[in-house]
Amino acid sequence: MLNDKSILITGGTGSLGKELTKTILSKWPNVKRLVIYSRDEQKQYQMAQEFPELQYPAIRYFIGDVRDLERLKRAFNGIDYVIHAAAMKHVHIAEYNPDECVKTNIGGADNVIKASLSSGVTKVVALSTDKACAPINLYGATKLTSDKLFIAANNIRGKQDIKFSVVRYGNVMGSNGSVIPFFMNKREEGVLPITDATMTRFNISLQGGVDMVLHALDAAWGGELYVPKIPSYRILDVAEAIAPSSEHKEVGIRPGEKIHEEMITASDSFTTYDLGKYYVILPQVTNWNLEDYKKQFNAKLVPQGFSYTSGDNAEWETVDTLRSLIKEHLYPDFQPK
Repeated sequence: MLNDKSILITGGTGSLGKELTKTILSKWPNVKRLVIYSRDEQKQYQMAQEFPELQYPAIRYFIGDVRDLERLKRAFNGIDYVIHAAAMKHVHIAEYNPDECVKTNIGGADNVIKASLSSGVTKVVALSTDKACAPINLYGATKLTSDKLFIAANNIRGKQDIKFSVVRYGNVMGSNGSVIPFFMNKREEGVLPITDATMTRFNISLQGGVDMVLHALDAAWGGELYVPKIPSYRILDVAEAIAPSSEHKEVGIRPGEKIHEEMITASDSFTTYDLGKYYVILPQVTNWNLEDYKKQFNAKLVPQGFSYTSGDNAEWETVDTLRSLIKEHLYPDFQPK
């Protein structure tokens, strides 16, 4: 799928960008070019130690900000596929720096679309978040706006051969700023700060996120918003899995946080289809034949009023499964204590 193709990842030095890089370079050894686009030179320097250009001749490191349209146009020259992962992602930081969040998450998204349309890019997959579903914080609101921009971009492509799609998923296990590395550090102090004892979250592995992006690159017709079927976890189970001997100190939720996360609302149910491994929310008006789409992917409309939230999920991680996942994916020598 990616051999002889040129791919660019915005925010490519992040957790998902690095996992995408590892997967792409191992599965498609004849990839033409893989451009890591980000604004943090230190992270690019560190990533280049792991993926040096001498060992991986397809890789390129490109300093740039998604806020800079002209820089994006230059970077997108000769690129076939764009994976847009760059964003301001911390809820509480966005609450206190709203203009910066808007510039990156909305303005940056608009720039990626404009640069793609003017540069001959053929496929764009944008990363979303569960916080974009019925948002109550600025981060979620900016990502919902970004989602809408990418989906609507399919209506302005004219005769260009380009498809825009979105993937939305929950907390990536072990990613920067996530709860498991936080608890691993805090357990050394013997006290774990718990925001709320009833809190739940969706859980997806880095590889699960990568697989979903690659699925969208391969299968999207343009305008889809993909949602994975993934388990939830209870925050107290994560605490028990990592540090059963630590105290719990309930500190309350931070500005803009939810107790339970949502990925599909009841209002979305009218255009949400079950694809088996994933759900997909389709635009109300498509520029392709819906019946053909349903037939190709065996897509089944979900019941009216269907919603998908971490608190009402049918599938749950347990303390034991969380320990196994932590050991398998994050810390090979992990032992609870």
